[in-house]
Amino acid sequence: MKVLHVLNSRIYSGAEKVACQIIRSFRDTEGMEMVYCSPDSEIVRQMLAEQDVVYVPVSSLTPAQLRIVVNRVKPDLIHAHDMRASFVSALCCGNIPLLCHIHNNAYDSRGISPKSIAFLYAGWKAKQILWVSDSSYQGYAFHKAFAGKSRVLYNIIDSEQIFAKLEQDTQTYDFDLVYVGRLTYQKDPQRLMRLCARIREQKPDLKAAIVGTGELEEETKALCRELNLQDNVRFLGFQGNPIKMEHDSKAMVLTSRWEGTPMCALEAMALGTPIVSTPSDGMRDLVSNGVNGYLAQEDEELARRLLEILTDPEHRAFLSENGKRRFAQINDAPKYRSVIAQCYRQGVGKE
Repeated sequence: MKVLHVLNSRIYSGAEKVACQIIRSFRDTEGMEMVYCSPDSEIVRQMLAEQDVVYVPVSSLTPAQLRIVVNRVKPDLIHAHDMRASFVSALCCGNIPLLCHIHNNAYDSRGISPKSIAFLYAGWKAKQILWVSDSSYQGYAFHKAFAGKSRVLYNIIDSEQIFAKLEQDTQTYDFDLVYVGRLTYQKDPQRLMRLCARIREQKPDLKAAIVGTGELEEETKALCRELNLQDNVRFLGFQGNPIKMEHDSKAMVLTSRWEGTPMCALEAMALGTPIVSTPSDGMRDLVSNGVNGYLAQEDEELARRLLEILTDPEHRAFLSENGKRRFAQINDAPKYRSVIAQCYRQGVGKE
């Protein structure tokens, strides 16, 4: 079986990591071949080359360009990641089975909008739809129309790969906080800057690392300067292997407006790095207050919880051990792979 993974991004973050993880998990399966297709990007080229993933880039994800790829690759099934990729794939798939995989709970699909209406067509064409969390499914305006073909599949990570990457980085980092993710409206990096300024009032030597890029990068850096945080916050851009940074930091912070199941949060749990986050969607499934981290809506409480972790090593160790324990409970890689395999077989009519 040949599977074409279609993504509408030039970055390497959550959905992209999931697609590559799926590809790697089937690498030793006889008769299974997988190809990754997305708009061309040097970052994506680099990350896929490191994982030996077959990459067929397009200049942009349009129906015309994807049809060329489909005719060239001749997949038995198309696995489209997120709504835009699903819509374009639906226009091009013809009789090829389509599996839609939705990775977040986007606000612009919660009501009647061009995005939610376009996905109606993709959902109608799809054999099955995977949603990264119950909130992503329930949050889609027309989810009831696809109840019979929808399934919630929470993200997992390849823990063996995570610890292999940890060993590859021999540096030692002394960050108090680490943020890993895109600098976009969804992630609210401006709020992160204001939160750092609040924490610095109590901890003048605060050291925070920002790992990632995005359309709000310059705006976020400007706010960093406005708040006089240049000595406290380091913008590190895209990092192919941020695992050791996550491991060495005292806490991971997320300020997202919405989320699916963030891969960086799963990584932090595996590594024993406590998480402090806004109570966004999928984070509620990962973090239990006072057990393996904290969820809070107000900046004052977010700052207070982070300061507790930074200044109390015993409490930090308690949260760390509980995070590892929670990760072991939820990260069932064989089950995840089994669900994907079942979706593929059903898609092509072999089950």
